[in-house]
Amino acid sequence: MENYDFYRTDLVVESEEMVRHQTSEEKEKLDESAGIQFNEEKKGRTILTTVVVDEEGEKRIGKKKGTYITLTDPLLHADDNVGLTKLAKSMTQQLKKLTEPLNLKEDSKILFIGLGNKDVTPDAVGPLTMERLNTVVPDYYKDDGADVYVYSPGVTIQTGLETADFIKAVVDVVNPDLLIVIDALAARDSSRLCRTIQLTDTGIHPGSGVGNSRKEVSQESLGIPVVAIGIPTVVDGPVLIADAIDTLFGYMAAKIEEESKPSSRLSVTPWLHSDTKSADRKNLIPVFGDWASWPHEERVQLFEEVLSNHQLKTFISPKEIDSWVQHYSLALSSSLETWIRSVKQSS
Repeated sequence: MENYDFYRTDLVVESEEMVRHQTSEEKEKLDESAGIQFNEEKKGRTILTTVVVDEEGEKRIGKKKGTYITLTDPLLHADDNVGLTKLAKSMTQQLKKLTEPLNLKEDSKILFIGLGNKDVTPDAVGPLTMERLNTVVPDYYKDDGADVYVYSPGVTIQTGLETADFIKAVVDVVNPDLLIVIDALAARDSSRLCRTIQLTDTGIHPGSGVGNSRKEVSQESLGIPVVAIGIPTVVDGPVLIADAIDTLFGYMAAKIEEESKPSSRLSVTPWLHSDTKSADRKNLIPVFGDWASWPHEERVQLFEEVLSNHQLKTFISPKEIDSWVQHYSLALSSSLETWIRSVKQSS
């Protein structure tokens, strides 16, 4: 049988080992397990998840050794500029913590690379962020050269060059003390689309989340520290199908539970469903069979397998993706500019 990558995602919190630890009790067991340090806390609307992976953990979850920080605002929407600004501000704080061990100085050289294809909207977060961030370059330019560099190399189909080779050539010329890469990511949970920011000191594999993995961009390949910042903008088609079925089953199960309550007979207004995730799906087994009680990931796996060689195998982005990308490029560039100032002024 052909091997399918059922857990294809760029987000460490969605890797197979993490998916299996969803409840509070299971997350505590994960934190106590060898190879992975896991911490999750809520700050206002933002859920901050920190995962530290060592050599043993790397083998378990298939993610490189290092630190992964995920910021998620489940209530964020495309027009919520205030919420996005707060999320980006939280990202700045976490970036400071992530780069603190590097002891960056006032004259440290920092190279920013925006990965992606500017002509493909869901993939344009990196290039558009660079367009906005390049206004800071003159502020840190001296007679002997710049301290801040901003560049967007495009994608292989545009240049004919491997993106990682392009970046290595720039690194060899600039010789920066730190490389920060901004890229669009793929998620396997539609609720995370454009509502999550991931930071990691492990670098990045461009295109890996959509099955088009290129050479990695990391400290191992470049010889300098690399921090990757990513925004999930696309989700695999089968995941969206599974999400829709989960929503439908949750609604039907909740409706059945509500109608079985005596109080429902007194209702004179239409039923308003709110939280349907906790509804007992076993009530649907007589209609749909055991499939109704399957875990979400097992449904995703089924659709991945069925659609692996089908025309419906595609990646999907939110309908407001144009707005999302523009807002994120503005928020990220502003936050990164703040971080640059803090680095240059603190030394």
